[in-house]
Amino acid sequence: MASGKSRARTPNGQRKTTRASGSIEAAPRKKRAFSTYSAALSFLNDRTNFEFMRPSRVPDGSFKLDRMRAILSHLGNPQDGLRLVHVAGSKGKGSVCEMVASCAKACGSTVGITTSPHLTDVRERIRLGDDMISESDFARLMSKCRDASDAVANKHGDATYFELLTALSLLFFAEEAVDLGVVEVGLGGRLDSTNVISPIVTAITTIQLEHTELLGDTLEEIAREKAGIIKPGVPVVVAPQDDAVLEAIRARAAEVEAPVYVLGDEIEFSHRFEATPGMRPHARVCITTPKTSFEHLPAPFEGQHQAVNCGVALAILDRLKGHGFAFNEVDVGRGLEATPRRGRLEQVWDEPRIIVDGAHTGESIAALVQAMGAHMTYDSLVVIFGCAADKNVDLMLTEIARGADKVIFTRSEGNPRAADPEELRKRFEELSGKAAQSEETIKDAVNNAARAVDRDDLICVTGSFYVAGEAKALLEAKKSELETTGAA
Repeated sequence: MASGKSRARTPNGQRKTTRASGSIEAAPRKKRAFSTYSAALSFLNDRTNFEFMRPSRVPDGSFKLDRMRAILSHLGNPQDGLRLVHVAGSKGKGSVCEMVASCAKACGSTVGITTSPHLTDVRERIRLGDDMISESDFARLMSKCRDASDAVANKHGDATYFELLTALSLLFFAEEAVDLGVVEVGLGGRLDSTNVISPIVTAITTIQLEHTELLGDTLEEIAREKAGIIKPGVPVVVAPQDDAVLEAIRARAAEVEAPVYVLGDEIEFSHRFEATPGMRPHARVCITTPKTSFEHLPAPFEGQHQAVNCGVALAILDRLKGHGFAFNEVDVGRGLEATPRRGRLEQVWDEPRIIVDGAHTGESIAALVQAMGAHMTYDSLVVIFGCAADKNVDLMLTEIARGADKVIFTRSEGNPRAADPEELRKRFEELSGKAAQSEETIKDAVNNAARAVDRDDLICVTGSFYVAGEAKALLEAKKSELETTGAA
């Protein structure tokens, strides 16, 4: 078990933070702290949120780190002294973060984790173990982050939604004196708000063509942006990649003299698919290094791509051993088993069976369809789909057509990036020659699908975390209603 670094305390026992040396901007007149969580959330939701903005409308120069560094400096640089893991990639980075955090917790460490986006509650993004930050702590720390952002606004401009959440998560980790903090990159890597930390291990998961308007038109360009998280001398664990992608990552690592550990190259890695009594079909993963041998551990999520993500997570644990952490195979196995799903083939309703998944690229939709076919039993598959209009829609629709027996297109409420459901339906029918339906709301789409299925069928809601999250929230509200009325 790793022991956390102690934080300085005042005579009354409260934690305090030492302010970094050097001048900072004078704070404006102090505002009152947020008295409620809803007030803090309202303030946050009023900030610029690039997650809801089409890439073509993002102003040039929007992504830079000066403001983030200034905010953290005003907060006393809470990230300093934390032992952090930093994970970038196009697909799988959230899964890797969840697995690392769950395994470290199972082995006795106090673990903070920050991920994005969220499904139903913004506090999912900032957790201690699997427990979301409390509403009172969120409001209290958001007050501090607001004051810090106000203090630097004259020079650096107003803080964004993601910058405030990043600052809040690091402040929370420092207050809780976590043994390990696991940080997921939001967008790209080099200029992402999280790239102000000094991690002890970095990782890059599978890289795909994504956000090309912002990150570049080729895999190599995107890889260079992702590789921007690699720090001098800090080991980087890398998922198997195309040769051109690996070359770009290795070039960046060489520039800063960071050791590289690629699954299948520097790290011996294998996985196999099997079905055993008591477990539905799953992948078992092995990695071997001079320090570690994890043998035949079951990946917690379905799909071949998740076997690779599990391998990356185990390799991160291996690299952490050089920093005082101890991981035994039994506890790591328990940690993998306890990894929360959070929108990864997550079953949210039993009759009819409804799962939600945050797949939002053509490759991830293909992996989702393959995983459902390999790991789940059903007669017919109904897919409820909605996505952002700036995605590679044709590839996503082509992959859906390969596996779905019925498709209903919809959109998440209040998302200006959402594609029009009727336009998606028309394009799907042009590409596949199959008939489909559209509904303006996710609620109507779910009700439509529920009327169309039998007991042995499966409904999958996918296309983005926002679509999956809205469906999950609707069904959770329905469950609460049924429990309250005694009809559950």
